[in-house]
Amino acid sequence: MNNGQLLNFVDGQWVRSSASDYLDVMNPATAQALTTVPLSPGAEVETAVSKATAAFYEWRRTPSGERIQPLFRLKTLLEESRDELARIITNECGKTYGESVGEIQRGIENVEVACGIPMLMQGTNNEDIASGIDEHMIRQPLGVVAAITPFNFPAMIPLWFLPYAVATGNCFILKPSEKVPMSSQKLFELIEKAGFPAGVLQLVNGGKETVDALLDHPSVRAVSFVGSTAVAKYIYSRAAANGKRAQCQGGAKNPVVIMPDADLEMTTRIMADSAFGCAGQRCLAASVAIAVGDAQDRFVESIADAAASRKVGYGLDEGVQMGPVIDPNSKARIEGLISKGVLEGAKLVVDGRHQTVSGYEDGYFVFPTVLDHVPPQGEIAHTEIFGPVLSVMRAKTVDDAIELVNKRAYGNMACIFTGSGAVARKFRYEADAGNIGINIGVAAPMAYFPFSGWNESFFGDLHGQSHHGVEFYTQTKVVVERWPKEWSRQF
Repeated sequence: MNNGQLLNFVDGQWVRSSASDYLDVMNPATAQALTTVPLSPGAEVETAVSKATAAFYEWRRTPSGERIQPLFRLKTLLEESRDELARIITNECGKTYGESVGEIQRGIENVEVACGIPMLMQGTNNEDIASGIDEHMIRQPLGVVAAITPFNFPAMIPLWFLPYAVATGNCFILKPSEKVPMSSQKLFELIEKAGFPAGVLQLVNGGKETVDALLDHPSVRAVSFVGSTAVAKYIYSRAAANGKRAQCQGGAKNPVVIMPDADLEMTTRIMADSAFGCAGQRCLAASVAIAVGDAQDRFVESIADAAASRKVGYGLDEGVQMGPVIDPNSKARIEGLISKGVLEGAKLVVDGRHQTVSGYEDGYFVFPTVLDHVPPQGEIAHTEIFGPVLSVMRAKTVDDAIELVNKRAYGNMACIFTGSGAVARKFRYEADAGNIGINIGVAAPMAYFPFSGWNESFFGDLHGQSHHGVEFYTQTKVVVERWPKEWSRQF
């Protein structure tokens, strides 16, 4: 890996960008620069798309059983490089080493699922749909597709899209977050070793100009995105206006209901991991706890102890349970929102603002924070904080709790902790969210299921992963055929 200046990967070659603007890639725990990343101009997107378009002609004609062979090799290379890749993720993203390893495993699982494309991509048929007429539905690739991925899971989220795109016969361009481009650099080193044909997989670093060039290019047929809701709307709108398919995962404000009969010890442990894991910087982080009835005071006391005792520091140090947030702007925004919550009437039970870690005093650390009695009508109750902040609301009954769950713009995840099957079923049935957890703190679907999301949390029709990924990256063709008997008599 080039530690001085990161490169693009175009047409099977590592190339230096002609960009005039570069950004420093920072270690959020130390506030030290790790490398620089180019903000590639639109002309370099044009080159990458041109090479992908040329490669598509042969790649789509490659049998699916052959297309997945480089994916099998990539899976092995990812496993062999797990430690190195995890350390890169921790250094540029801030999460703990253990969290980074878990992220890589989830990415590998998507590679494994995509290796089943010879079956997943199968169509359907009816013989004698009418007298002497047969009808078939087959799946064919789109062409050139692109993904624009976020900072919080720099290895896993590209692998939500990449394996399915290339296994189905498309050529794929990745534009990673400019905040965490080193993980993608390493990923493409492994892709190079895996032996994909030139032009099938390409990496173009950059910022908004790079993104817009992908969105506007007529040969880019589909775009995948994960990030904030505001940017998801922008990506979805511009892609759709240009006639592209788009799947755009947005923000979240994930509620978790705590019932009086929940196992308090288990619930607290899982909730702490959900709310404060990855420093709260994940789209499935538990950000609102709705404590019901007798669970209210008991849960607040228990989660406050868990928050106050969580060890915060540099993610590669022994025993660290939570790392920093991504940059100083995020730190300032999160601390400002905590203050906003207090002004709105919330009780600050555990305050994570303005604290430092010994030896890493310049790091972008926000410690675990718990706000109680958060007013449901306040701004803090509905704003995605994207940091290690848990807002606690109180409800008298499960019906009141579900009403609070559903009174929000987002719909990424909703969970409940309970010992009652009837209550769990009611919640599963009525909660307005795409990913539901029962006694689960992070309802992250395995690679065998789509990563769902509703309302302001997702824009599009088909989500990432599993059969949704296969459908998104293919277009259906229906063939209706008749072979009259008279024609067959001449042979």
